[in-house]
Amino acid sequence: MKFMKLGSKQDTFQDQGKGVRYVPSELATDVTIIVGEVIFYLHKFPLLSKSNRLQRLVSKANEENSDEIQLVDFPGGPKAFEICAKFCYGMTVTLNPYNVVAARCAAEYLEMTEDVDRGNLIFKIEVFLNSSVFRSWKDSIIVLQTTKLLLPWSEDLKVVGRCIDSIASKTSIDPSSITWSYTYNRKVAVSDKITEVGMKFPGKLESVPKDWWVEDICELDIDLYKRVMVAVKSKGRMDGSVISEALRIYAMRWLPDSIEALVSEAHSRRNKSLLETIICLLPSDKGVTCSCSFLLKLLKVAILVGADDSSRDALVKSIGVKLDEASVNDLLVPARSPQTTVYDVNLVKCIVNRFMARERSSRDKNISPKSTNDFILGHASWLKVGKLIDGYLAEIARDPNVSLSIFIELLQAIPESARPIHDALYEAIDIYLQEHSSLTKAERKHLCGFMDVRKLTMGASMHAAQNERLPLRTVVQVLFFEQIRASAGIQALNHRNTDAVDCTRKTEEYWPKTLLEKNNIPKPSSVIKMKGEDPQKNMKLVKKGSQNRSSGPQLLPSRSRRIFDKMFAGKAFGNRENRSSETSGSSQSPTSRSKGEMKFSSSSSRNRRHSIS
Repeated sequence: MKFMKLGSKQDTFQDQGKGVRYVPSELATDVTIIVGEVIFYLHKFPLLSKSNRLQRLVSKANEENSDEIQLVDFPGGPKAFEICAKFCYGMTVTLNPYNVVAARCAAEYLEMTEDVDRGNLIFKIEVFLNSSVFRSWKDSIIVLQTTKLLLPWSEDLKVVGRCIDSIASKTSIDPSSITWSYTYNRKVAVSDKITEVGMKFPGKLESVPKDWWVEDICELDIDLYKRVMVAVKSKGRMDGSVISEALRIYAMRWLPDSIEALVSEAHSRRNKSLLETIICLLPSDKGVTCSCSFLLKLLKVAILVGADDSSRDALVKSIGVKLDEASVNDLLVPARSPQTTVYDVNLVKCIVNRFMARERSSRDKNISPKSTNDFILGHASWLKVGKLIDGYLAEIARDPNVSLSIFIELLQAIPESARPIHDALYEAIDIYLQEHSSLTKAERKHLCGFMDVRKLTMGASMHAAQNERLPLRTVVQVLFFEQIRASAGIQALNHRNTDAVDCTRKTEEYWPKTLLEKNNIPKPSSVIKMKGEDPQKNMKLVKKGSQNRSSGPQLLPSRSRRIFDKMFAGKAFGNRENRSSETSGSSQSPTSRSKGEMKFSSSSSRNRRHSIS
């Protein structure tokens, strides 16, 4: 921090109490100046030699036979006037970043220009600002903060604009060239102990990060912060990611965490203005935006404080570009009246639609028809969003106010190609069925129709096969495809074992024959015996082992296996009856099939069901 001392006399004003101040002097005071609630007893000559305005005011007071002058709306108040009066008396005046703007505005009010006296107060303050304050990072921020209480004087004197330009220029400097401290609002570290320009800290220092400045300007009010950020962006030398980080830090600094504080009457208007300002400052460059998590947090706040539609649309558009980076918790945006759901499902559906439209457009432009099947493999974001929305569906499924139509619309927003596995979708559907027990049989059947049982893993299939909430048709489909999967596994295992036996047989036939022919040795009976007996024995062992290892059918629960076996047994028996009746012309008693069907129904825990649907 820089200081400047003006004048050579060490005398100072005496405070008599009750807002009365005077200059210690042998001469009697001849003018009384009132500034606010403070009365100054001074001498005319020192004041008139430096101030044009006081010359006019004293002249007017003399005409009215009065020695009292009242300064109305004096910028900076009594303290600023005292600095000017001391300068007129030639006393020592100390200027610093905290009082220099007030002194500059007061000097302008009193018209202490070069026309009155050479080297007047305005000139000296301008020298101090340009040579010291605006060259310092910290001092520029401090001075900018003090300008708010001195409007419109500080604005008219261009102090605000010059501070902003100074700050913006310094943020654009190459971080490796920074030789000043950027610890205005940070905890001081050893690497941060850098002195002002021209005095580099000795020793090797850690590299300065690109976003070294973002925390320092967080103390600015939102209107000044906006002007600084606009100036930084206008320089055109700042990375978009750094701009995003600066906005994130500022939002964390000023936006409250609790919902009550956000929507309180005392702060809702301020929070709304702050949020809309941050949104308008978001980088507009393609591919350069804030993190999706931060954008969704802003969207939540925007909904709570009632931000305008343009701000919300801008956020939705930005989120739609980076939806694959979000988490399920990020998407849990609270719904507002008149919505009855806990979370704003329609908003998430809108974001998903934007993302999918953008992905499809990108695919149509960049991928030829022949490579369409490779699109999913090359775009992990497509699969990430599919997994994300399935997780979100599981969350909103617990809300009893989420209607079946809304649930299905969001479910269908994700294409089948983005769901290579349906375990997460099955979990979401199962939770929805559990929480919405009032669904009709047709509605349950319709909802489960969106789940492809062929895309369920073994664990999910095992769970689905015993799930009482699923329609019977879905359970049968699960059992059917698990049976096919198990059969395919057994066939593949037998095929591998058969290949292994054939390979062993060929090896056994080749090597003894080769050795015998080479050495003219007669074939021993033991070799012939091995050729004749062991392969069959080994084959039996292999088949026996394969039966033990083929645990596909054994993994199905016994109840589900009985349902599956009895159903197909009934069908097979019915077909045999039909064939016999056609050939013999007589119909057999359906007692056995009826018993089988009754047994199927009674053995199952689904006692209330009588048909496959």
